[in-house]
Amino acid sequence: MIRCIAIDDEPLALELLVDNISKVPYLQLVAACENPLEAMTVMEQQNIDLIFLDIQMPGLTGIQFIHSMTVKPMFILITAYEKYALQGFDLNVTDYLVKPVSLDRFVNACNKAKELFYLRAQPKVAASAGYFFVNVDYSLIKIITADIIYIEGLKDYIKIHLKSSQRFVVTRIPMKTIEELLPANAFIRIHKSYIVSIAFITVLRKSSVFIDTLELPISDNYRDSISALTGKL
Repeated sequence: MIRCIAIDDEPLALELLVDNISKVPYLQLVAACENPLEAMTVMEQQNIDLIFLDIQMPGLTGIQFIHSMTVKPMFILITAYEKYALQGFDLNVTDYLVKPVSLDRFVNACNKAKELFYLRAQPKVAASAGYFFVNVDYSLIKIITADIIYIEGLKDYIKIHLKSSQRFVVTRIPMKTIEELLPANAFIRIHKSYIVSIAFITVLRKSSVFIDTLELPISDNYRDSISALTGKL
């Protein structure tokens, strides 16, 4: 299921949007919001894959809302004004609908989102070559396995920390999936939220791993892996 939010400041338009969403079997409506601030509150507590978003709203506009987000779900923009179409596509939105929206046009937009959802959910792998690709904001980013320092889990997302960059890569992949992609002789799971490159470990303690001055916790569930690595602890 694709978990979604509907945002529109016009009650009737929001009601119609909710009704259309209910007709698409692979969509799960998590919340219907009258403004982006309400949606932000929901997104702090829930994982959202797709947002149906009106552009012209008082306070924070749809475009400003998109710009405010660091980790972006898919967006389908809905507006009464065609003039915003180019700006919308510059933001790499999944689709752009002009009100009034027919059901067949709405379903077509949802199908685009479904195709993209499953594309983004699967990492593109070439493990034997020492690299793989992950989906980041509608692009495929190449990750060199030897460049990975550690990986941090954030619910359905992960942060990949790299030696070659001060910026981490955020992508939607479960920790279990990324763990299976990585060579077992080069990476070790130390916690439900951390996978570490063995090459970058500088100090081991009973309850933590150091990468230079960075300290990461070892949980009890993964202590045996550390023991197998060192023969101690």
